[in-house]
Amino acid sequence: MEAAITIMALLFVAMVALGIYATVKVAKAAKRGVDRTIDQARRTVEDTTLRAKSLGQTGVAGELAQLRLSLRTSMRATQDSLHAGVAEDASLKESLDLFERLSAHGRELDEDLKRLEREPDRAHVAALLPDLRRRTEQITHSADALRFAARDRARRFAEDDLTSLSAQIDMEAGALRHWTTATDVPGAAAGPEQRQGQGQAWTGAEGGAAGPSSGQPQAIPAPDPRSTAYPWEKSTRPETTT
Repeated sequence: MEAAITIMALLFVAMVALGIYATVKVAKAAKRGVDRTIDQARRTVEDTTLRAKSLGQTGVAGELAQLRLSLRTSMRATQDSLHAGVAEDASLKESLDLFERLSAHGRELDEDLKRLEREPDRAHVAALLPDLRRRTEQITHSADALRFAARDRARRFAEDDLTSLSAQIDMEAGALRHWTTATDVPGAAAGPEQRQGQGQAWTGAEGGAAGPSSGQPQAIPAPDPRSTAYPWEKSTRPETTT
């Protein structure tokens, strides 16, 4: 009796622990989802604000907004492209590591640009603009190079796969036309004995539907279309009986 009580107590404790673990996992997943939603909303608001500033303001303020918008757009596009490609091409892992190092410089530059937006001394900011423009162009150029190379690599793999697939399909299509006799090939004209031997060999390859004495290739019966169904075809309407 005591052993049964002990086992039931252990089972109860295990179930409670499992419930707590599941609750914690669900709560963490929900928190990550909320955090991602908040981050996306915040980035959308910041991008919209920067776009409005770059179009509606002139001078130093508009230049800073344009630099930030260009930097963020290039870095985000490259990040999305590499993360999507590394799942299918493991060789992009090194490119992703390089991008993470580049992202550190991009975040540092974005913080500098954001801080200078609140700088009251516009003359000082104007003096820093050439260097800021150079840094932005250098980072965006590197990010664009990684993104374009990853896209070119994926497109080349797709083209190679399509070429190989087309060659295999051509070979299969030729194999399916196995009823073609040698007399159909240009320059393969032969005497009656040779044509008769070819016809007998062709008939034997077809499974001996006609005896060797026939001496002529037998026609291959066409498949019944009602016995073949494809996903893109409608089902054959059954014949009505009288």
